Amino acid sequence: MLIDSHCHLNYKGVAEDQQGVLARARAAGVTGFLNISTRQSEWDAVVAVAEAEPDVWASVGIHPHEADAHADLGAEALRAATAHPRVIAIGETGLDYYYDHSDRAVQRALFRMHIGVARDTGLPLIIHTRDAEADTAEILADEMGKGAFPALIHCFTASADFARTVLDLGLTISLSGIVTFKNARDLQEIARELPEQRMLVETDAPFLAPIPHRGKPCEPAFVADTCAFVAQLRGVSREDLAETTSANFFRLFTKAQPPQVAL
Repeated sequence: MLIDSHCHLNYKGVAEDQQGVLARARAAGVTGFLNISTRQSEWDAVVAVAEAEPDVWASVGIHPHEADAHADLGAEALRAATAHPRVIAIGETGLDYYYDHSDRAVQRALFRMHIGVARDTGLPLIIHTRDAEADTAEILADEMGKGAFPALIHCFTASADFARTVLDLGLTISLSGIVTFKNARDLQEIARELPEQRMLVETDAPFLAPIPHRGKPCEPAFVADTCAFVAQLRGVSREDLAETTSANFFRLFTKAQPPQVAL
């Protein structure tokens, strides 16, 4: 088993050949996909893929880039969308101070709203954070103090100090193809030291294709390359890391059901 814990199957670069993309990933040993939403207008389409494909699940949420356009989205709208049986996660949400496409105060308010829904529903929160370590850590610690909730940092690229902070708060860390980049030595050191039961792998397709696929639209099949690279960093087999990260996926995303293997 190998799970791509974060991909955008409805995005340009993947959507044009969605069936071919899925077929190539399955041929590469990928047995599950979490299809991520970033704005309310795409929730139905993202969920529809999960309805049509038994090995695809969906998330519902608002990316921080889209916060201004969703400032009035109430918690009830998000909570209602999570009721769908194929929706297993909330997000991606969080803070992005690198691009600042949305007002920072609005980003923070919407992030806290997502956290409240994650706490109420028990569904894991998928967090995007870029150039916002301090505020992300402060909000997570404050909200954990109000009551625990499951969460992960997707496409982790932050500091070792931030990694320790979120691990101490009980979060999981997901590694994308960035970990394979030659200039990602600090991230590679973090990947070596992550607790075995608190790590996932992802593609963030169609973005961030790992080596040896740089310059191409990323596909979920490429999670196998990231998995192999991280396995080598940690001194374990690719098969063992695939099994570990898949088990971690189902431990975190408890609403997902592992695929049934014929005896």
